[in-house]
Amino acid sequence: MGSKRKRLFFALWPDPEVRSRLAALQSALPQQQGNWVYPEDLHITLQFLGPVDPAQQACIAEAAGAVHAEPFDLEIDRLDFWSKPRIVWAGVEGVPPQLKQLVEDLGQNLEQCGFQPEKRAYRPHVTLLRKTTPIENHPLEKPIPWHVDHFVLVESRPGGDPPWYRPLEGWSLGEGGR
Repeated sequence: MGSKRKRLFFALWPDPEVRSRLAALQSALPQQQGNWVYPEDLHITLQFLGPVDPAQQACIAEAAGAVHAEPFDLEIDRLDFWSKPRIVWAGVEGVPPQLKQLVEDLGQNLEQCGFQPEKRAYRPHVTLLRKTTPIENHPLEKPIPWHVDHFVLVESRPGGDPPWYRPLEGWSLGEGGR
C-alpha cells in the first residue's frame, strides 16, 4: 500500500512575535467580506510544489539541504490587493537580494526532483484575506521587521479545522544548515 500524495510548499515561517504582529495587522483591516487566513497559517511562500509522491520527498529534502543562503532581514511594509485571486496581502517594497537568491537556488535545486521553476517574477507576500473586496494599496504606518534565519517545508491540509498548514521539516540559513 503506497502512501498518499501530500500538497507541499516551501515557506518562510514567522516566529511568534512576527506572527503576532501580522495577526494584529490582519485584525486591523476593515471588516470586509472574505475568508480570513487563520493566524497560525500566515507565511511567505518560497516555492509551491503541489501534490508530491512520498518517494519524491527525500529528493525535495536533499534539494533544500543543498541551498546555501545567508540569514537576512525583511520589512513587511505595505498592504495591497490582487484582483484575480481577490486577496489582500502584506508584503515588501524592496526584495532583499538574499531572498531572491534563496528562491532562485531552491528552484534550481528542485529541478533535479522534477519540479519546474516559477516563470513569474517572485513577489514575497503574506496573504491575509481571500475572496474579498479591493482595498487601496498603501504603505504600513508601522512596518513589521522579520529576521529570517530559516525556511520550512509545509504540508497543506485544507478542508478540516485550521490551521491548514503544518511545517514538516526546516533548514537554517547560513552556517550550520539543518
